Amino acid sequence: MNDTSQQGALAGLRVLDLSRVLAGPWAGQLLADLGADVVKVERPGGGDDTRAWGPPWLNDADGQPTGESAYYLSANRNKRSVTIDLSEPDGQRLVKQLASKADVLLENFKVGGLAQYGLDYASLKEANPRLVYCSITGFGQTGPYAARAGYDFLIQGMGGLMSLTGRADGTEGEGPLKVGVALTDVMTGLYATVAVLAALARRERSGEGQHIDLALLDVQIACLANQAANYLVGGMVPRRMGNAHPSIVPYQDFPTADGYMIIAVGNDGQFAKLCNSLGRPEWSGDERFATNPQRVKHRDALIALIHSVTVSRTTAEWVAVMEAAGVPCGPINSLDKVFADPHVQAREMRIEMPHALADHVPLVANPIRMSESPVQYRRSPPTLGEHTEDVLHGWLDMTEGEIADLHLKKIV
Repeated sequence: MNDTSQQGALAGLRVLDLSRVLAGPWAGQLLADLGADVVKVERPGGGDDTRAWGPPWLNDADGQPTGESAYYLSANRNKRSVTIDLSEPDGQRLVKQLASKADVLLENFKVGGLAQYGLDYASLKEANPRLVYCSITGFGQTGPYAARAGYDFLIQGMGGLMSLTGRADGTEGEGPLKVGVALTDVMTGLYATVAVLAALARRERSGEGQHIDLALLDVQIACLANQAANYLVGGMVPRRMGNAHPSIVPYQDFPTADGYMIIAVGNDGQFAKLCNSLGRPEWSGDERFATNPQRVKHRDALIALIHSVTVSRTTAEWVAVMEAAGVPCGPINSLDKVFADPHVQAREMRIEMPHALADHVPLVANPIRMSESPVQYRRSPPTLGEHTEDVLHGWLDMTEGEIADLHLKKIV
């Protein structure tokens, strides 16, 4: 746990998080890490779907599973959890009251899903015109696919990412592959956070909140970056190239005596250094390879030559030689090696926090480093409904008797 004497950048901001799974919770966690008071509203009994997405589970002090999945723990730090039954009118009224006190609301229900409860933006805006309301869906609030459910894997396919990911086209037995993490969800969470902060900045000038319509498909297409530009500008449909780069050579993995390594040459000067490191300085003067456009043109010949040399030493040996020469390179680490890396440890990318059901929970740190309002790790991912009473009392000034009545009615 870090020093909490400094306030987070978003201290005083209230966020009502009605989202589940990953994209919305990722945005909520980021806002919470930056100091916002994020209240996670969950259904009684089960809560966020990802709580049950295990194994692996967090183990208690006796080594027994707590029922809290690693997946859930990855996206819900620094939040408070309340349970409210949205299917009941009293539960709907309770969420409306919380929304009237909030600055931001995050939700990822299907289009129109919250309107039946009177919890859509148009309804909540009447009571709280300053509310920034962020809706995250698979396909957005408009368009022919708006009513469809959207999942990361599906969107990676429909949004073009899988057409670019996997072994090169024509490789026997290989086809398109998804990225190994739910990257579209994570990127959507990041875009949601940016949009919320922009809406809050505008609110400072106008006094008014607004509705944010964020679609996983839109985000995935936006994040195709240079590959989308290559198609739009060049008219050619990009193909799968394995780990190679469509516009830079050499920029891919290479076999070594004990595995593989990455060489990422970004300019002609670095290529000359690579050639010297490989003991083949004459390659940088070869007209086929002297400039990047020529290297792209003669990709197959150059890659074969580099392969023939890199297999002669281990990955560690090559990395030592190339790093000393200023050639961008590195190993392909499994996660155990990632967290054992001395640089990763120096950057403190693994943290531990006390947990209500265990001695501690290991988590990945937030990568944002701010000099005057650093990220704070105030709360471990909450157990289901852990803060119901605290939130209802703190946000709504409800008495113990009123809260007890809600429990009796099984609203919370």
